[in-house]
Amino acid sequence: MGNPKQKLKVAVLFGGVSGEHEISLLSARSILSALDAERYEVIQIGITHEGQWYFGNNALEALNEGDLSSCTPATLLADPTRNGIYLIKKEQSDELLSHLSAVDVVFPVLHGTFGEDGTIQGLLEMANVAYVGSGVVASAVGMDKGIFKDVMKAHQIPVVDWMVFTRQEVESRLEEVIAKSENIAPYPLFVKPANLGSSVGVSKCHDRQELRLGLKDAIRYDRRILVERGINAREIEVSVLGNEDVDASIPGEIIPADEFYSYNAKYHDDRSQLLIPAPLEPQLTDYARSLAIRTFKAIDGAGMARVDMLLDKESGELFVNEINTIPGFTRISMYPKLWNAVGISYPELVDRLIELALARKAEKAKNLYRYQRESQGK
Repeated sequence: MGNPKQKLKVAVLFGGVSGEHEISLLSARSILSALDAERYEVIQIGITHEGQWYFGNNALEALNEGDLSSCTPATLLADPTRNGIYLIKKEQSDELLSHLSAVDVVFPVLHGTFGEDGTIQGLLEMANVAYVGSGVVASAVGMDKGIFKDVMKAHQIPVVDWMVFTRQEVESRLEEVIAKSENIAPYPLFVKPANLGSSVGVSKCHDRQELRLGLKDAIRYDRRILVERGINAREIEVSVLGNEDVDASIPGEIIPADEFYSYNAKYHDDRSQLLIPAPLEPQLTDYARSLAIRTFKAIDGAGMARVDMLLDKESGELFVNEINTIPGFTRISMYPKLWNAVGISYPELVDRLIELALARKAEKAKNLYRYQRESQGK
């Protein structure tokens, strides 16, 4: 970290090519307000819906308002010998790179595709820069609901029954897909894009007609979709924090305004309730926390995650529904609120995540990247 009096240079990335672009801006606003100006030099990088990167001291506001005229196109190179953010400047018919600043830590506040799915993490790994959150594998597995369930099953972690279909299957053999879906379980069935969050493209289907519409809606967002058994469930969430040493928060419970915790219920309908702590028996609370840690470790998570679970109201069984490796991070989001309930404030949580990012990079620095024979005669 160098001179302890030097500020850490933290690049916050937000927006992105994702159906969760607007949610990213909400999370970024809270994170930017929590970064201590005495400790950090903050570099705002807004990413448009089209994938263009822009730097500006007011990049968040500019992206929010759709007017980036005050910002400068920017990029981060995969070349680890050219650390940091570069500005892209036009000179006549050419575009030239100009080094803006080195970067100590990147905080990707990018929910969904191209941010939470291992793609930006791959770029940051190649650039050899510390970054907040899980690595390539954990991000990709956590993002893909179908592969995630395969991994959970391999680790004997309970999940509800499911099947994965492709866009091509839905478009060319819709009735066959419907028939296979109906063999999973009786209605209701849930249809979800495999690689998206914030309940975008998710439908709860009570009959064949709703299933047909749900399948057609989901394939607008992803080429792979998931159909899974619907259960009459309570929605339980646990926040996880750490790298090798992992801690789990107390569980919280969602009481959704809609029939399930839809996009509308999450972000537009203030009738949804968050119960913290969730009203669970102590033994079930402990089990939910242990299940969250097992889930996090099963995908080799790092930094943070929120593990979402379904508690069957009839059988009392607890199922892992999904893991969010970059969970919603507004001050009223479940992830920070669960930690706040056990005494970790929002700014402290942001500090901890940056420290975990630096620790993970230091651990990675121990790896050899050239073959070296072990010395003889030890």
